[in-house]
Amino acid sequence: MSDPREPVAEPAYKDRTFRSPAGIAGGVLLLALGVWLGIDAVIRGEGRTPWLALAGLLLAVPLVVAFTVRPVVYANDDRLRIRNPFRTITLPWASVASLRSGYSNEVLTNDGAKYQLWAIPVSLRGRKRAARRKSQAAAAGDPTGGRPFLDPHAPPTRAPGDLSMDELRELAERRAEEESAQGEPVVRWAYEIVAPCVAGAVLLAVLLAVG
Repeated sequence: MSDPREPVAEPAYKDRTFRSPAGIAGGVLLLALGVWLGIDAVIRGEGRTPWLALAGLLLAVPLVVAFTVRPVVYANDDRLRIRNPFRTITLPWASVASLRSGYSNEVLTNDGAKYQLWAIPVSLRGRKRAARRKSQAAAAGDPTGGRPFLDPHAPPTRAPGDLSMDELRELAERRAEEESAQGEPVVRWAYEIVAPCVAGAVLLAVLLAVG
C-alpha cells in the first residue's frame, strides 16, 4: 500500500496548452457587447425586431466564440491537437512533416495537408520588439542576447508566438520516432459551432426575405 504522504507524480502525457490571451479577451468583450445589444433588442424591439435580434445572436455568438475563445493548441509527448474555429485536428508527431512560421503559424503533415494554428498568432510588432532587444544586447556586447542565465526574468529576444513554435518543433523532433507517437491525422468538424451558425443564417435569411 502506497504511503499517502508520498508526492503524487504528474501524468506522463500532460498536455501543454497554447492559446492567445488577447484573442480571448477581445472575444469576451465582443460577446458581452453583442449579448447586451441583442437582449435589449428582444425586450424593447417591436414587430420583427426581436426575431431578427435572436437570429443575429444565433449566427454571431458561435462565430465570435469560434474565432476568439475556441482556438487552442494542445501538445503532449504523443500528439499535437489543434482546435481551430471550425475543426479539431489531431496529429500524432510521426505524421508532422514540419512547423513553419511566416505571416501565420502552420503545421504541415507528411501527406501534404496544411493546417493553420489559430491559437498561436503571429505578431509582427512582437518580432520587431524582440529583434530590437537582441540588437541592443549585441551592441552592448552581451553574448547571451539579453537573456543571461542568471536572469530568468529578462525580456525574451524572440516573439512569444515564435517561442511557442520553437517549443513545438523541439517536441516534434524529439518524439517523432517514438512508438506511442505513431498514427494518422484525424480531423473532426466542430458541429457545435457550425450547426447554430447555419441555423442562424437560415433564420435571418428567411426573416429578411419575408419582410
